[in-house]
Amino acid sequence: MKFSSHTLRTFTTLHTWVGLVAGFALFVAFYAGALTLFHHDLPLWQTPHAVDTPAASLDDAQRLLDGVLERHPAARTHVGMTFPGGDHPQPIAYWQDAKGTWLYAWLDHYDGSITPPQTGLAELVNELHYSLGLPVAGTYLMGIVSLLYGVALLSGLVIHLPKLFGDLFALRPGRNLKQMWQDAHNVIGVLSLPFHLMFAVTGALLCLIFLQMAALNPLIFDGKLLQAVPAAMDTAPVREPSGQSGNGTNLRMLHARAIEVARAQGVADFESAFLKLAHAGDANATIEITGESGGTLGPLGAVGLDAASGRLLSSQLPGQRDANHATLSAAYALHFGEFGNGVVVWLYFLLGLGGAFLFYSGNLLWIESRRKRRQVEQGRAQINMARATVGVCIGLCVAVSASFVGAQILEQVAPQAVDHGIRWICFATWAACALWAAVRRPDQAARELLWAAAISTTLVAVVHGALTGYWPWASAARGYWPLFWVDAVALALAFGFATLARASLRRARHGDPNSVWSAPR
Repeated sequence: MKFSSHTLRTFTTLHTWVGLVAGFALFVAFYAGALTLFHHDLPLWQTPHAVDTPAASLDDAQRLLDGVLERHPAARTHVGMTFPGGDHPQPIAYWQDAKGTWLYAWLDHYDGSITPPQTGLAELVNELHYSLGLPVAGTYLMGIVSLLYGVALLSGLVIHLPKLFGDLFALRPGRNLKQMWQDAHNVIGVLSLPFHLMFAVTGALLCLIFLQMAALNPLIFDGKLLQAVPAAMDTAPVREPSGQSGNGTNLRMLHARAIEVARAQGVADFESAFLKLAHAGDANATIEITGESGGTLGPLGAVGLDAASGRLLSSQLPGQRDANHATLSAAYALHFGEFGNGVVVWLYFLLGLGGAFLFYSGNLLWIESRRKRRQVEQGRAQINMARATVGVCIGLCVAVSASFVGAQILEQVAPQAVDHGIRWICFATWAACALWAAVRRPDQAARELLWAAAISTTLVAVVHGALTGYWPWASAARGYWPLFWVDAVALALAFGFATLARASLRRARHGDPNSVWSAPR
């Protein structure tokens, strides 16, 4: 397929500017997104002695649920709770108070905390991924960025389609660094294109779902969409309280009943993960038990039961779901890699790092394409873009590693301040790195912040081992693989940052003397 030169120039311009506009946000989303693949491991890594604590039982979960319902009347309207299992050895209950604030409780801590235990790091990384850490507006911003991301992918495909197979595996290292970066950018972009298109579509769907409903409500649903949302999104039917007292909630019976229903519908490996209980203590109380199963794209399925009798009210299990639940379950599983085995997790991790490289390298290619080859003094736009790229992108890497280190230290000296403390550390470090890059030459800022990233990321494993005794080899020897993999990945990333720092020094000293990345000679 051939395109005219005018068409290719138009798509090249579109690809360049859409990539620049959305590139910084997408770098954050992909780097943090790669780390969210360890969201099941991070709570254990943050509080590593939790791995030595025996897993709670269903009786412990029953005690927690009863304690919360007894002390907090607002929780009787609607309360959720995780079942004790591999990802959450200890059950956690959560509900909203009269002001709409989410509260959390766990065994022997029934008063209601605004932060769940041991989840600060996982939540921080996830917030950076889907909202850049910005409340409310950040989610919608990332939805718009996902749409721009899709435009950049499609325009990039049009640009490279005429010579796709000829340049697909062309990686030409050598003195022409721009050509090497261009080749790497193209190869990674083309090979991972199907995954990136999936990330763009599912990201837009998940982030903009409420805006989509608001737009479609008056056009298609005659203003009645919001009333239909609970029935469409949840499994258990919405029932009004009767005002009559009902039997208590027997978790052991309901847990067994959910597994029985799942097996009867052909899901043999259903494993309960969390529940949602509505109108506890009322005769019309309902419970929705969500669990995971293997061998399906959307592993999460749910069973809705009458909380008093265990009678089946509805189900949305793999192979039995309606189109709405199947679509949402598949979109979530595809976006976060919640399907398959460990190979899928590592594949998504590499795709996340590869995506971050795409947007970082895209900025570098723009800077090089605007460079004046025979002039020592480069334009202000190129210099400012170089500083912004280093400050925002490498600064984020430093900030995330600093928050990991801070979490370990705060767990020892001020455990009650961990969640707030790591957020202050993360965003203050990020701002400091951006300011540092703004006042230094681009070659200096790149080299110094890359070394800062290498050192801070090395400290993730070092501080963790020094404060807890769980060095990587000790964790591996005891079979604590969640702790081992977090530390091992940190050391691998630190090595990568150090390698890039040394390469930046070589380029500053021996590269093109007119580049913005060159040191004065």
